[in-house]
Amino acid sequence: MRTEWVAKRRGQSNVSQMHYARQGVITEEMHYVAQRENLPVELIRDEVARGRMIIPANINHTNLEPMCIGIASKCKVNANIGASPNSSNIEEELAKLRLAVKYGADTVMDLSTGGGNLDEIRTAIINASPVPIGTVPVYQALESVHGKVENLTPDDFLHVIEKHAQQGVDYMTIHAGILIEHLPLVRNRITGIVSRGGGILAKWMLHHHKQNPLYTHLRDIIEIFQKYDVSFSLGDSLRPGCTHDASDEAQLAELKTLGQLTRKAWEYDVQVMVEGPGHVPMDQIEFNVKKQMEECSEAPFYVLGPLVTDIAPGYDHITSAIGAAMAGWYGTAMLCYVTPKEHLGLPNPEDVRNGLIAYKIAAHAADIARHRPGARDRDDELSHARYNFNWNRQFELALDPERAREYHDETLPADIYKTAEFCSMCGPKFCPMQTKVDADALTELEKFLAKETVTQS
Repeated sequence: MRTEWVAKRRGQSNVSQMHYARQGVITEEMHYVAQRENLPVELIRDEVARGRMIIPANINHTNLEPMCIGIASKCKVNANIGASPNSSNIEEELAKLRLAVKYGADTVMDLSTGGGNLDEIRTAIINASPVPIGTVPVYQALESVHGKVENLTPDDFLHVIEKHAQQGVDYMTIHAGILIEHLPLVRNRITGIVSRGGGILAKWMLHHHKQNPLYTHLRDIIEIFQKYDVSFSLGDSLRPGCTHDASDEAQLAELKTLGQLTRKAWEYDVQVMVEGPGHVPMDQIEFNVKKQMEECSEAPFYVLGPLVTDIAPGYDHITSAIGAAMAGWYGTAMLCYVTPKEHLGLPNPEDVRNGLIAYKIAAHAADIARHRPGARDRDDELSHARYNFNWNRQFELALDPERAREYHDETLPADIYKTAEFCSMCGPKFCPMQTKVDADALTELEKFLAKETVTQS
């Protein structure tokens, strides 16, 4: 789709969507996004220009179907995949990608740390993906020095970042907000630093007693991102890893720095979204969303969860979807899914399915609560199908049609039951929706009630 669109931009020093938006240019990607979102294209351009919306679309990812992330658009969902040294391989990750796209992932992050050649895995994922791909380049930077953090140099980081950009990565988590002066602030935490990328930078700073090289070399990263139109996903290295640590001094100190970095990137017309917590009790979620908007000048917020309790390993797709729905309601632009395997192991395809459906529910619930135009149309259509016992239409409208059909057919599998006016919950005699009251009967009842007093006994 995008081959001709990007051909005329190649060779320019800045090809970012923000750069064009600020020049008053409406790109083909903006037109496409406006149609997908059913929003005026001028609104899309204006939101991108001011930084409240991003269109992650690397010029080398030409099979991408453009989408947007921002408070003015529908709440989006990211799915994480990625091979590890202990489990999975390229074929399994491509299967996870296809599954994620099937069940509605708006973007996918490749968090591979092993399981094969990282460049080959990443290239295969990008080539197969119609949705934006995000990565965390510090993982491969660490692999390039055989896991010895102290051997990393600023050039190692920049080399990997440029390689990912050349391969077509649409957005990258850059852990530039964790500063050496922030490290003592984690002393009173239960879980310390839980960000894998943040932990790498923290170890580097503790060893060298130098400032975060991603922070000091931000201008170099910006130049790479301008060249390929890569969006920043500014990493929250000090996100809370448990509810005890939520909204603490360390988290908020880094958030202030992320706001400064956001505005610095905007000076050079580079798109930014900001990553957020983590583990947050329900009563602190609204504060966290509003604090991010304040500190980061309303750059799109992208949260992991947040998990609202820590006692449910194996069910953290539920503990986090609760927080995700609330975060989306308060204005978060994208939700990063959590699978049942969170804290326990590498997700398999069924975990990807369960995590993604939980988050599609959360994002959709947030869109309804924020009164997005048309957000409830599908709900209303399914409700009509339910009331009319149109089982096949109910399956079609479900977020997971296969699972809905599977559960129905466990007890009533025969085709005749697809037209039956009952399910196995109530059976044929007790379904309340069989009480069909027509308009004429209601009119007669209203006349009666207007004349008579009904005895209460």
